[in-house]
Amino acid sequence: MVALIRELSRLPGIGPKSAQRLAFHLFEQPREDIERLSRALLEAKRDLHTCPVCFNITDAERCDVCSDPSRDQGVICVVEEPGDVIAIERSGEYRGLYHVLHGVLSPMNGVGPDKLHIRPLLPRVQEGQEVILATGTTVEGDATALYLQRLLEPLGAVVSRIAYGLPVGGALEYADEVTLGRALAGRQRVSKPPQS
Repeated sequence: MVALIRELSRLPGIGPKSAQRLAFHLFEQPREDIERLSRALLEAKRDLHTCPVCFNITDAERCDVCSDPSRDQGVICVVEEPGDVIAIERSGEYRGLYHVLHGVLSPMNGVGPDKLHIRPLLPRVQEGQEVILATGTTVEGDATALYLQRLLEPLGAVVSRIAYGLPVGGALEYADEVTLGRALAGRQRVSKPPQS
């Protein structure tokens, strides 16, 4: 049991207590359920790979998005990780293509442009095509977005950045200063200007 707890605690977001709870939960499950979980893990490791076009994770030659001719080919959304694609797809608001960097620039951690999937993005970008930079709001995410903007604008791309602001249902009094500042800076006009 100690070895199982140790291995589970190596998973991201799983601390020692969570690993212990998971280990005891797994211990109480029928053998068939554990075998099914084991098979799913092994099959995922064997069958999953990155899409050669956008670097999302897929079990096919190309991912579902890159293979879908109905997607808007004039827009590419650049994200940090494959999980970001899932989050955006869940919103149901985006019908374009993706490009997954698999990280952000972080010189302090030895992550430079050569460690990310930046170079394969450049030939995908056509003049006039919109590229949405959907990296996180961290210092590294902002630095990555700025780096990409400087690379993409000379190619004739229309570069945009996702808006930041308050979560739906969020109260102003609980928002931090940076979020409030970005919400104000990214405001959108809702009324028409007066006619002169």
